[in-house]
Parts: sequence; C-alpha cells; structure tokens
Amino acid sequence: MTQMLINLFRPKQANLKDEVLSGLTVALALVPEAVAFSLIAGVSPLIGLYTAFIIGLITSILGGRPGMISGATGAIAVVVVALVATHGVEYLFAAVVLMGLIQVLVGVLKLGKLIRLVPHPVMFGFVNGLAIVIFMAQFDQFKVEVAPGMTEWMRGTQLHLTLGLVILTMIIIKFLPKLTKAIPSALAAIIIVSLLVIFGGINVRTVGDIASISGGLPEFHLPLVPLNWDTFMIILPYSAIMAGVGLIESLLTLSLIDEITETRGSGNRECIGQGVANITTGFFGGMGGCAMIGQSLINVNAGGRNRISGIVASVGLLMFILFLSTYIEMMPMPALVGLMFMVAIGTFEWASLKVFRKVPFHDVLVMIVVTLVTVFLHNLALAVLVGVIISALVFAWQNAKMIRARKRVDEKGVKHYEIFGPLFFASALKFGEKFDPVNDPEEIIIDFQESRIVDHSGIDAINKITERYEKLGKTVYIRHLDTSSRTLLAKADKIINVNFTDDDPSYKIVEREREKIED
Repeated sequence: MTQMLINLFRPKQANLKDEVLSGLTVALALVPEAVAFSLIAGVSPLIGLYTAFIIGLITSILGGRPGMISGATGAIAVVVVALVATHGVEYLFAAVVLMGLIQVLVGVLKLGKLIRLVPHPVMFGFVNGLAIVIFMAQFDQFKVEVAPGMTEWMRGTQLHLTLGLVILTMIIIKFLPKLTKAIPSALAAIIIVSLLVIFGGINVRTVGDIASISGGLPEFHLPLVPLNWDTFMIILPYSAIMAGVGLIESLLTLSLIDEITETRGSGNRECIGQGVANITTGFFGGMGGCAMIGQSLINVNAGGRNRISGIVASVGLLMFILFLSTYIEMMPMPALVGLMFMVAIGTFEWASLKVFRKVPFHDVLVMIVVTLVTVFLHNLALAVLVGVIISALVFAWQNAKMIRARKRVDEKGVKHYEIFGPLFFASALKFGEKFDPVNDPEEIIIDFQESRIVDHSGIDAINKITERYEKLGKTVYIRHLDTSSRTLLAKADKIINVNFTDDDPSYKIVEREREKIED
C-alpha cells in the first residue's frame, strides 16, 4: 500500500520544485475565478472557493489526467443560475450530488470513450472559442461601478495604470523563461506586480475589492430539501445538463492536455473522479464544477505534469482561505488579468487559421460554427453537440453519394446487382433507384460483398425492393451479407421477408429453390 501511494504521487516527468511552484501559481489564479463564478451563479464567494478546493483535490487524486486542474467553472455556473434563483441554494447542493452520481455512472459504464466521436475541427472550434471567451471575460476588470448595477469603462490615470500593469505582467510571463526557469514565469509575474502595487502605493483594483475570501474549513452539510419525487424532478434536468457539460469540458480538456504533454489520460477514470468530487462537494455545500482549461494550461506550462501540482493548488487555496486571506486580497487584479490574457493567447489554436484553404470547406464551417456558439452562447456542451451533428450530417451525405451498383447477367439468366458503399438512411433512396424491376429477369441477386446494411432505413430499402419484384412475380435473393447485416435482418424478420443465397458462386440455394418451384 505504501509503495502504491509513493508511485501515485511520485513525479515522473518533472521535479518536485516545478510541481509545487506550478501548483501555487494555479492556486493564486483560482481565487478570482472561483469568486467570479460564484457571483455568476448567485451564491456566496466562499461556496465557489470551497468548490474549487474540494473538486481540485479529489480529481487530482482520483482523476484520469495528472496535471489537469478542476474546480468551479463558468460553464456550470451558467446552468445553475435559474435553479438558485427559483428554488434556492439547497436545491443546488442536491442537484450537484445527483450530477456526481450521473458522472460516476458514465465512468462505470465506460462511456468516456465517446469523446472519440468529437472530430478535430470541433476540437479546434472549442479551443478557439474558449480562448476568445477567456480573453473577453477579462474586459470586465476595465470597468468601474458608478451606481448599483451600473458600470462604465475606466478612464484617465486609472485606466493607464491598469493597462500598464497588465502589459508588464504579460511581458514578464513571455520573456522571463528566456532568462531563467527556476520559478514559473506566471508566479514570478504575480509576485513582482503585487510587490510593485503594494509598496509603490499604486491604486488599482485588488482581489479584496471583489469579495472577501476569509473563511474556515468546509463543513459537512446534507442538502435541506424534501426527499420526494417532486424534488427529484426539479433537480434532474439541471443535474443532467451539469453532468453533460462537465464531462464534455473535462474530456476535451483531457484530450488537449494529452496532446500538449504527449501522454495519455484515462477518460473513464476522469468521469468517475469528477463524479466522486461533485458528490463530495454537494455534501459540503459546493456549487459543482469540472476541469478548467485555463488553469490546466497554466499548470502544464509552469511545469506541472503530475498529481502533486493539483494537490498543492487545492491545499494552497485552502490555506489562502484559512490563514492568508488578508494578503491574497491585496493581490492586484491587473496581474491576474495579464495572466489570463496570456492563457487565452496560448490556448488559441493559431495553426487553425492556416488550414482554411487546405482542408474541406465543411471542416472550416464546423470550426467556425463551434467557435461562434461558444463565444456568443457560452455553452460549451451545445457548441460541441452542434459541431458533432454538423460533422455527422456531412459524413452521412458524403457516404450517401458513395453507394453504387454494378450490374450483370450470368449465363443462367440471373441478374446480379453488386452493391458498393454502405446502405443506411442517407443512401436508401439512391439505392432504390439502382433497380429496374419491370425489365429485369425472373430472378435477381443483390450482392453485398462490398457493402453492408447499417440501420433500419437500409432494411426498409431492401424490403421495398423485394416487394416491388414480388408484385411482378419475380424473386430477389441476397448474397454475401456480413455478420452485422445478417443480424439486423434477423431481428427484423417479422417486418421483412428476404431470401438468402450462400456464398457459393454456383448459387446452390437458387437451384434448390428452382427445384422446389418446379416440383
């Protein structure tokens, strides 16, 4: 057991210093994000901070992608706004528990592999859209409140100071690694800019101006909701959407980190880890969460490759809440804005701009649509779903055009239709157009050696062809069906009547049928 724990947390691709420092960098970046997402969801900032701690810690230990950071996210916060506003925060806690149970079930059923169905253009669009969302979200820090609920853009000295500190942060992050890699450039930038603001007496917005992060340990809390069917039906839609959004964002982030680190995580294990984390946070008064692509990229770029960095980030965040809140609240927001700007720039797939004229038009269209849906609706799950649907429809259309039929008549007067391409809903109509029942001989053989039946539409297409020939007193035989196609027809034997030959070129079954007819 001891050796297993040592192997679990032993850094394999980076040293302990990199893991710890990258974890601390992430912890600092988690504070304003968790607070902001709490305000979006309409709950206390501490709820978001506790959520980031609990989910980050559990997924770092149990998740399927070492180095990936999870916590409270905007994608989940947007989903729960209506639930909190309508039914209260206790229903949110119950919904988060159910969300976690759904995610665990997905992992146990090994459905995490479905992420393979997401085409590469969808991944490009998802990443680019998310980068734009991260970038645009930082503009709120350039506004000041002039009245309750009313803001306007900064002006004059305040704007110049904020822009200057943001640019300084970005310069440090960009160029410090060229001088030294002893400390993550993001952490160094935050420390340098914070010291400059504190000791220079520069008046800019700080973390404390957003909300206080001081608090105690999270406490176990059973959701105070009626345990009945009505409650279940209230929270189920929210839980299902949160579970789907959380898993899509987590598994796409996992794939992105896999690509960057040239390693491979476990999607099913990540589903279970996310589920356990959300169940736990629901019982400790949390708002639910998932993988955070921005913080994950900060961690990986700072040298975090293993579970230690995620654990340090989570524990560091708790330490900030318990003991260091006064100092963390002094951290200037321009430093964090500059950090997130660099994350957005690093997240954007600039290479995707070079492929516009080098890949099929429909791939470019999918990429643009997914990006636009992500940017304007801030719904990552919907964006990915739309991209997958468009890609699937394009694939179906292209395959529908591939079905062909080669025709010949053998020496016995039997006409053969040799089918090429898959027979499914999109190609069923074109398949029917290949035949000429009126002018064909008494017997025809449809050869599926180079084709297969995919779905019910394919079965129906064969049934219609058979009926057309039967009405004319002619017989259709099916030959060379693969195992899966035979299984489909066998299951549909009550709604379709098909004659089979065997695979013998002498067509013995045809001859036997002839003998029966003659007798």
